[in-house]
Amino acid sequence: MVTPNTDRARNIILFVGDGMGTSTLTAARIFQGQSRGVDGASTWTTLDRLPYAGLVRTYSHDSLVADSAPSATGLLSGVKARNDTVGVDHTVAVDDCAGSVGHGAVSLFETAEAAGLATGIVSTARITHATPAAAYAHTPQRDWEHDAELPAAAVAAGCKDIASQLIAWPHGDGFEVVLGGGRAAFLPETAADPEDPLARGLRQDERDLIAEWKLKHPAGSYVWNRAQFEAATPERGAPLLGLFEPDHMKYEAERDQDVGGEPSLAEMTQKAIAALQQQDKGYVLLVEAGRIDHAHHVGRADLALADTVALDDAVAAALEMVDTSDTLVIVTADHSHNLTISGYPPREAPILGSVTRVDGARSIASDGKGYAILSYASGPGAVDGSRADFADEAHDQTPHPALVPMRSAAHGGEDVAARGVGPWAHLLSGTIEQNLIYHIMVHALGAGAGEDEAIAQVQD
Repeated sequence: MVTPNTDRARNIILFVGDGMGTSTLTAARIFQGQSRGVDGASTWTTLDRLPYAGLVRTYSHDSLVADSAPSATGLLSGVKARNDTVGVDHTVAVDDCAGSVGHGAVSLFETAEAAGLATGIVSTARITHATPAAAYAHTPQRDWEHDAELPAAAVAAGCKDIASQLIAWPHGDGFEVVLGGGRAAFLPETAADPEDPLARGLRQDERDLIAEWKLKHPAGSYVWNRAQFEAATPERGAPLLGLFEPDHMKYEAERDQDVGGEPSLAEMTQKAIAALQQQDKGYVLLVEAGRIDHAHHVGRADLALADTVALDDAVAAALEMVDTSDTLVIVTADHSHNLTISGYPPREAPILGSVTRVDGARSIASDGKGYAILSYASGPGAVDGSRADFADEAHDQTPHPALVPMRSAAHGGEDVAARGVGPWAHLLSGTIEQNLIYHIMVHALGAGAGEDEAIAQVQD
């Protein structure tokens, strides 16, 4: 029996698997075991071994099925917001810049900085993407990641793009660690990307936000490739900014193809924790496996499962570095996806393959064709007309079958899991609202005074 820990948490690490629904967790568990040459069904992942678990309701203020923006806002600011908005409350309509003024939702990171804690963000997505943006940005449109995406009316009303909000973030002494993708949103159109000379920045205002960050943090380190990342040594008061791709980082299964070399999610997590542990008062860290969602959107269950395993590896790496007597570790998802596991395949059947009988022969549906163990309710794997005969040998690196043809698979609206260990992790039980997770974290930190100060600063 596990005894609940009701001591104050010195540190908090929140892991978010973007699009990591319960079917993804189950399939990834099987995939992890099979990839390592053991029985997948009976494999125990790091996530499986966390002592506390509950179900999380993910609907947004205006939709039964949420996108990442309001979900991340709920997790990090404790409010239910509208789809496509980041870091603002439910009164703010999408694209309404004027209406967003004074309606910013204070984030856990703003609260932490006000309380004197260190802060960090790690993501395999663009660092300006919805989930990491919810840590620092306040905007009625998640797509306003750089200035070229801001409509003239929004500029006139005073809205700022998400990348510039990160660089100008006014809370405490700023983030100690930021690691992810999305260089292009920080560079002007005239600047060549260091990894791909044919690629250019996206900013039309001629600002080089990376240069501005360096000027603001002369003792800090900016890195964009593996060699620089490995050479960066965490020191107190020396922040670290790493942007490893112009766009999102590579999928885990394709990471070895990167020209400059990219660290894994586990390696970034380790580097972030090592840096944050240099601080005196504790820290708050967000780690997002952002590309699980992207793989599901394009119907690539293989890539999604590999990135889920990478998240599990990152959690394992974190647990080796922290003391869970004073560190609250939470692992959850912002929303689910429409992946299903079906048929009656033998226990040893490859999870990415077709459904077979116990004797090894393919199971045939009533239309005379084989079918996959994993499939989607919607996505690019659907066809307009008679479906294809799913065969393992013909499936390699193509979308898994789907029912409704869509260029991008839709999210799932069912509850997701939340798991945890450490102070107050026992509150992750039963069925809870997504935004309650924010309040659990603030309560665990005992950061109420910091929350009041941060609210005043955000809404000033």
